[in-house]
Amino acid sequence: MADSRPALPPLREVIARHGLNASKALGQNFLLDEQLLDRIAAIPGPLDGQPAFEVGPGPGGLTRAILRAGAKLVAVERDGRCLPALAELQEAFPGQLRVISGDAMQVDAHAEAGTGAHIIANLPYNVGTPLLVGWLSADWSPLPWWATLTLMFQMEVAERIVAKPGTDHYGRLAVLSQWRSDARIAMKVHRSAFTPPPKVMSAVVHITPKSAPEGVILKHLERLTAAAFGQRRKMLRQSLKRLPGALDALATLAIDPQRRAETVTVEEFVEIARILSA
Repeated sequence: MADSRPALPPLREVIARHGLNASKALGQNFLLDEQLLDRIAAIPGPLDGQPAFEVGPGPGGLTRAILRAGAKLVAVERDGRCLPALAELQEAFPGQLRVISGDAMQVDAHAEAGTGAHIIANLPYNVGTPLLVGWLSADWSPLPWWATLTLMFQMEVAERIVAKPGTDHYGRLAVLSQWRSDARIAMKVHRSAFTPPPKVMSAVVHITPKSAPEGVILKHLERLTAAAFGQRRKMLRQSLKRLPGALDALATLAIDPQRRAETVTVEEFVEIARILSA
């Protein structure tokens, strides 16, 4: 792995020099521990020469770590105050970093970062889940354009992504994250690691894609899980009765209609959606 370490000022100095107080409106909480940041950048595996994409780099803490790992990085930053600090990193790592000034919700990450990019980000809390859903819902034929996702979330969101059936956190986000991917919590991060400290704990989730199951159309899986978890305390025979073909699919698969959504496995949801997609 490449280990290019130009002399860089401490992150606290960069933040102070550029007046980068974290913006609550933008969901910013900065990580300053460079050893921790290097550990996060190492989660996807070797990045030397690999394309990478980062959302909300802020003063560039995680950005430094990704660049030190040797990646060719595209970073999207909405906060114009952070651009001068990121420009310093562009100078320190010539040819490795391209910064886009804009809203990540409006940026075509695939077009900007290229196929096979590793998405690595300490996501702003206010857009983290919508961005994840967008990446998970992208076209898979049979794999997505991105190679891996390594993303920081509030602990509650991380638990919803990796949740197993029968648990309180299991729901639509778990099914969407796991039906064609492997999702795990790779690292827990204490609130004290951030500046300013958020009110909750955080965790880094690592997601690696698997080939999409044949014969399953995403929109049918989305409608199925919306109906099932929209009334999660009700039996499937009640929550799915308005979804055409769903109760017949349960009968075909010998799934007890008296079960509730939180007991239905990801694999069972996929099998129901396959029948609905036919």
